[in-house]
Amino acid sequence: MIGTIINVVAVLVGSLAGIMFHARFPKRLTDILFQVIGLFTIALGISMTLKAQEWILVILSLVFGSISGELLRLENFFERTATTIGKKFRIGSETFNEGLLTAFLLFCMGSMTIMGAIEEGMGAQPELLYIKSLMDGISSIALASGLGWGVLFSVVPLFLYQAGLTLLAAHFGQFMPELVITGISATGGVILIGLGINLLGLAKLRILNMLPSLAFVALISWLYIIWWV
Repeated sequence: MIGTIINVVAVLVGSLAGIMFHARFPKRLTDILFQVIGLFTIALGISMTLKAQEWILVILSLVFGSISGELLRLENFFERTATTIGKKFRIGSETFNEGLLTAFLLFCMGSMTIMGAIEEGMGAQPELLYIKSLMDGISSIALASGLGWGVLFSVVPLFLYQAGLTLLAAHFGQFMPELVITGISATGGVILIGLGINLLGLAKLRILNMLPSLAFVALISWLYIIWWV
């Protein structure tokens, strides 16, 4: 898992740099960096979404996944958990939760995360994860300068998620159809578009409640292949 470890280290170093130099970042500089990240996130989400092979599967997954997340109140659970972590380490702030959620979604929902983890899990050189590490490291500097310690703590779910994908790919990667991979990527792209909208302050979407859509799209894609292809 060398690619995942390097990715985590890059986010740690970038987050610490952003926190350390926070006072030296003029507000207008932080604002423009957030606008750039927001626009980039939307552009990345669109590029991922366009890879969808069967739009109906993505739409159904988003509908069922979002309803499930809303019924489970995932966003409320996350808020309580993040608040508890912040208080335990005595670094809680009004931006801690936002930083943790924003960083996790930005670092974990991209197609490079999925494809890079699969690449490494199947024994290839994790070149995609190396590139992703550089991008995440730079992004974490800007995010941490504005949102603080929550960005740094995002390395925990980042490692668990990316390492989990790598282990799954190591055992089942050769059996994973392209439709499943593109479906997960496209669904994640829609979620990233929503995150970009939040970063730009255009709306306040409950992005976390949409995360079950990723599990639904994998399941629905498998069923589609079994029954229709």
